[in-house]
Amino acid sequence: MAEAATASEPRMSRRRWVICGLLFTAVVINYVDRQMLGVLKPAMSKELGWSEQNYADIVFYFQAAYALSYLAFGAIVDRVGAKIGYGVAFLLWQLAHIAHGFASGLGSFFAVRVALGIGEGGNFPGGIKAVTDWFPKKERALATGIFNAGSNIGAVITPIIAPAIMVLWGWQAAFIATGVVGMLWLVAWVVVYKNPRDDKKVNAAELAHIEQDPADTEKKVGWLVVLGKKETWAYAIGKFLIDPVWWMLLFWLPDFFNKTFELKTTDILYMTALAVVYLISDVGSVGGGWMSSRFMKMGWSINRARKMTMLVLAVCALPYLLVTHVHNLWGAILIVGWLAAVHQAFSANLYTLPGDVFPRKAVGSVIGIGGMVGGIGGMIMAKGVGKALSTTLGYPAIFAVCAFIYLAAILAVHLLSPKMELVEV
Repeated sequence: MAEAATASEPRMSRRRWVICGLLFTAVVINYVDRQMLGVLKPAMSKELGWSEQNYADIVFYFQAAYALSYLAFGAIVDRVGAKIGYGVAFLLWQLAHIAHGFASGLGSFFAVRVALGIGEGGNFPGGIKAVTDWFPKKERALATGIFNAGSNIGAVITPIIAPAIMVLWGWQAAFIATGVVGMLWLVAWVVVYKNPRDDKKVNAAELAHIEQDPADTEKKVGWLVVLGKKETWAYAIGKFLIDPVWWMLLFWLPDFFNKTFELKTTDILYMTALAVVYLISDVGSVGGGWMSSRFMKMGWSINRARKMTMLVLAVCALPYLLVTHVHNLWGAILIVGWLAAVHQAFSANLYTLPGDVFPRKAVGSVIGIGGMVGGIGGMIMAKGVGKALSTTLGYPAIFAVCAFIYLAAILAVHLLSPKMELVEV
């Protein structure tokens, strides 16, 4: 009788993966908006007369706004929830992206990039908050890896659609058209997203699955509370070290291929090179989350599963030392693609750390602090890359620094959070 009753029970609904799909799509749009300027940089710099330092300054101001906004939105999503917090952030960055099409002088580009940074600062605090609300700990790295893979798809789409629109109607139209179409996501988010307990498409089995971890505190937890916790800084220093590498790839990889292999923005091979790099990195984004989740299913602790995964990936980042020594285009594409995949895999696991050790009410604040610190790292990288490319140091020095950053990041995480125990706040 018991077996018959079990057999008649409805299968677990899978609404949480619909939410993951929404987050994935938002990140695709986010990275189309973010990378558009980098993809069109060679053509726009020539038309608008930008120097390498001018472009580096534009990136720097974006990073500064992004860093401060990341901190603010971390606290906002903890207070108002993912639905409102993420929705507001999306609206802000999409309007700022459209405004790029009306910019002309260097000052106006500083302004629109600052506005874009303010909006995009809410992307990952909102996304990680939603994952924390909708997924148990053992699935969070995988869910994060999946939605974070949207960054790679966005980076694949941008080099295809941006030059095509630019050739037909000008670079201004590339910003305006993609921004207007992207607004459709906001409608879907407002209609679909709810908390698990309020969503009628979540059945009892799925709700029990989502809520299987021990109950969290219901108290509001501000970022000042978590600021003094060493586990916050384990995450934040990790972000400070690795985020600048991804920013460098997004904003300067098109320039690297342009200068090293003389690929023009409108060349099919140029578009293909960037698309292949980010398609390969998609495998890393999902694979990194899958790897630590698999270790946990084998019985490993969260501490062992996350750190072993990140250590392996840190070693896999050492081929950054080889990038500028490869003079074959496809060889360079494959190596850079591998390294982008390593970054996304490492990042998927780093993003789960706040949810692993902090209660849900504090996750957004920790994510915000880490994002701000990572943004500061990106600002330093922007200035450093601009100076390196203005001297004889060039890309060899830049990639050499990137090679060892991931080892430093996993060391910082381990020293500051040796056991990854739950934090009392």
